[in-house]
Amino acid sequence: MINIPVGDFVIVLLIFLRIIAAFLSSPVYSHQSIPVLAKTFLSLVIAYIVFLTIDKSQIHVEFTLGWLFANAVKEIITGLIIGFMLNFVFYGIQYAGSLIGLNMELSMAETLDPVDGTSSNEIGQVLYMGSLLLFFLINGHHYVISALVYSFSIVHLGKFTVNQPVYNLLVKYTGAVFVIAVKIASPIIVSYFLIYLAEGIISKVIPQMQVFFVVQPLVVGLGFILLASLVPVYFYVIKYLLKGYEDNLMSIIKAMGQ
Repeated sequence: MINIPVGDFVIVLLIFLRIIAAFLSSPVYSHQSIPVLAKTFLSLVIAYIVFLTIDKSQIHVEFTLGWLFANAVKEIITGLIIGFMLNFVFYGIQYAGSLIGLNMELSMAETLDPVDGTSSNEIGQVLYMGSLLLFFLINGHHYVISALVYSFSIVHLGKFTVNQPVYNLLVKYTGAVFVIAVKIASPIIVSYFLIYLAEGIISKVIPQMQVFFVVQPLVVGLGFILLASLVPVYFYVIKYLLKGYEDNLMSIIKAMGQ
């Protein structure tokens, strides 16, 4: 029978809590199509590898209920923040798709989003899935694991404290969701503003004309034409945003270690 020291078991458990919390909140790994058992097994494997690489001499383990509970909560919060950081850019992209669909008069063409269980616009779903593909292409799923492993050298076990720099960065990155959405949807929004402006002018110049029935097919068709022409630009912008948020993830990890 293998004798496992209790102190080592507690250290592996705390490492596992941070990793599993990050997987449950990060893009791709948190998707419902990935079984919970697979997430748990992957987290255990990574936790054991991290346990073999970190300096355990600086970790002081106390076998008390209060110490274990407090450190478990710290590790879960740390993992949730690390995993949730990359979701901000995906929320911004999905919200941009909702704005585009609203301007294209597709507000009634909504489907159930299996990720968060809410109704989402079709354009938002397409942009979200495209951004997930780009996330795979730039090895973002590998970067999540690398950031987790790197966090143990900055934010040691039981050392995390919720400080002011972390608050400031979370508020900053949360507010950037709306900036991302407006930047992505701005070409469509401006184009439809001009269309609606022309629609109002035509309705005043030719009152007998049924402007709504004439413009409505144009609105939908022009929207798809604009989206098709903007796809290369969107891929470049989304790729740039994803790589930028990878750098932001490192910033927030360093802030948690202060």
